[in-house]
Amino acid sequence: MAENPEPATTAPEESTVPSPQAHTPISEQEKKAAAFMEQAEKKVQSASTFMGKMFGGASKLEDAADLYTRAANQFKVAKSFERSGDAFVAAAQLHIDKLDSRHEAANSYSEAAQVYKKVKPDKAIECYQLSVDIYSDMGRFGLAARYYMNMAEIEEEQTHYDKSIVYYERAADYYRGEDSNASANKCLLKVAHMCATSQNFQKAAELFDEIGKGCLDNGLLKYSAKDYFFKALLCWFCLDRDSVQRKIDEYKAIHPAFDGTRELKLIENLLEAVLDEDTDKFAEHVAEYDSISRLDAWLTAILLHLKKSIDAEPEVN
Repeated sequence: MAENPEPATTAPEESTVPSPQAHTPISEQEKKAAAFMEQAEKKVQSASTFMGKMFGGASKLEDAADLYTRAANQFKVAKSFERSGDAFVAAAQLHIDKLDSRHEAANSYSEAAQVYKKVKPDKAIECYQLSVDIYSDMGRFGLAARYYMNMAEIEEEQTHYDKSIVYYERAADYYRGEDSNASANKCLLKVAHMCATSQNFQKAAELFDEIGKGCLDNGLLKYSAKDYFFKALLCWFCLDRDSVQRKIDEYKAIHPAFDGTRELKLIENLLEAVLDEDTDKFAEHVAEYDSISRLDAWLTAILLHLKKSIDAEPEVN
């Protein structure tokens, strides 16, 4: 009868699956941050006792807020962005609820928003709004406008265009209140582009029209008016082709330099092609323009919409 073979004496192969500790090592920054968080919480607890309130309670809370901020910065260096945001929020809540330090609270909320937007966009929006509310109450409308812009950009990146438009419009209102018309127009141009992308051509056309006319009163911006009138005409074109010639005449009257531009020539050629229902001519005119001035994604989308409108025209027997 054969004997059983001797068990293998070679060492087993090491597992290639990393341990949880090896897979997610805690960095030195995270260790420091955790220590700061623990110290901050102890300061808050100590300040809430009867003796703590009697002897240096406010000082302890200030120290706690500083420790939360230091923890937040260490988490940020470690790229632990959500925990960084949480720590900034803890600091903000102490500043607003216990220390009556509104400016510091608003700053901490905005710092939280900046790190949250990398991982938790919804939390970033909430924190920016809290910061906006505080700055608005303090009359710091320029800062409030900037954070509304940040909120709009976050929503735009997620293609939440309806929400983004609301925040850009709020930012524009605040900038106008501060006589920062250039910044207001920058916001409204974003609104106009998004409205056109969403096929709200009426609102887009009116905004491009308004911004273009506003440029005529400023010698430095006057040259830009042709670009806005061009985009306004494209939107009027998508909305109601019968109004295009009337708007062309209006823009030439108030801005003579617009007459003869490549942009206006393209509009006039496209109008002729659309009225003739000639898609080949339409494509030729677009290609000719594109050979000199490259079309961006927005212009391409609008022109494609116009071309499709020709294709969709019912044939007349």
